[in-house]
Amino acid sequence: MEKERETLQAWKERVEQELDRVVAFWMEHSHDQEHGGFFTCLGRDGRVYDDLKYVWLQGRQVWMYCHLYRKFERFHRPELLDSAKAGGEFLLRFARVTPPEKKCAFVLTRDGRPVKVQRTIFSECFYTMAMNELWRVTGEARYQSEAVEMMDEIVHWVREDPSGLGRPQLPGAPASESMAVPMMLLNLVDQLGESDEELAGKYAELGDWCVQRILRHVQRDGQAVLENVSEDGKELSGCLGRHQNPGHALEAGWFLLRHAIRKGVPELRAHVIDKFLLLPFRSGWDPDHGGLFYFQDVDGLCPTQLEWAMKLWWPHSEAMIAFLMGYSDSGDPALLHLFCQVAEYTFRQACCFWVAPAGAGCHCLLLFQFRDPLYGEWFGYLNREGSVVLTIKGGPFKGCFHVPRCLAICEEMLGALLNRLAPIPAPGAQSLSAVPALQGAE
Repeated sequence: MEKERETLQAWKERVEQELDRVVAFWMEHSHDQEHGGFFTCLGRDGRVYDDLKYVWLQGRQVWMYCHLYRKFERFHRPELLDSAKAGGEFLLRFARVTPPEKKCAFVLTRDGRPVKVQRTIFSECFYTMAMNELWRVTGEARYQSEAVEMMDEIVHWVREDPSGLGRPQLPGAPASESMAVPMMLLNLVDQLGESDEELAGKYAELGDWCVQRILRHVQRDGQAVLENVSEDGKELSGCLGRHQNPGHALEAGWFLLRHAIRKGVPELRAHVIDKFLLLPFRSGWDPDHGGLFYFQDVDGLCPTQLEWAMKLWWPHSEAMIAFLMGYSDSGDPALLHLFCQVAEYTFRQACCFWVAPAGAGCHCLLLFQFRDPLYGEWFGYLNREGSVVLTIKGGPFKGCFHVPRCLAICEEMLGALLNRLAPIPAPGAQSLSAVPALQGAE
């Protein structure tokens, strides 16, 4: 028990410090004071290399700021709320391509003119999350009205008529379902239903539908989670059908687990831990270099995606949440071990020494994994061996979301776990570097 508490305490301190550094990076570098909204195309030191604005990243950053403001006393700061509100107003003014139609742009110019539209639901999903969270921190009903109206339109597109997305129905295209759609809807169900009995009741049936659709992605007699299945829940042929995304499976896992915990369904919780946490980790973890592969082929064939063997920031963020949530729910120490394994890989930095010619002395080169101790935030893209490939801190897909969400949720869970355990005397506590579970993390 004492060793467990020391491990949890050490990681809580480490995660808390890292969350502060990550939020400081985005607060300092991403705010557009002239036009509103946020810059997300940021270089290693935070310099803006492109001023395009991606709607899903705008929504994510609004949600993240509001969540921090609402959940953490140290982030209950006026500048954080003001920035979230400015981002929300930018979305209200510019996100939708042709108001009052609900379809949002994917990319906007700095001053809000639409550049590109994606024929998916994801810009709209993060718009919904942003508006709901803004309502929670401001109490302004107009934000909640926007959230509910957009949510209902998304549900209409997914379950009734997808024509509003603008995606043509081509005769040769397979009738398939990506796991991303029901898992994103389930996330919205839990977002809108949090402490809101009326909306929780309104979307209860939708939540059950999402759960059943996600569970259909467990294929091969329960031995694989596939990213795409047919509309009737069967395995598809070809590369599309064999495609696996370990990070998505783990993210779906903690969405399902959170939903099952809130609804009190113990048998679903056990199934999720087995099939959506342990199964994708066993197949997705690189046994040679550590870290999660980005994509896999269920039959062991070479994936067609060029980046399949890379290690990206967000699957590791999702894995940290998933395993800590699984441990918190089940008490299984194996899940705490897996959390530590992923966190150690994610936080790790290697130190290499060499001797310069002519006796110039020893020099040290730090080879970073994801976290950047010099400028803050995390690198997003590593090669298979764990070296940084892209030094950017943000772009079209990486913004102020996966990293701070992971750190915030983990900090909350670690705090709750520590509160369950009897305290140990402070003088006997080990230092961070002395905790066995953390060896090799630096």
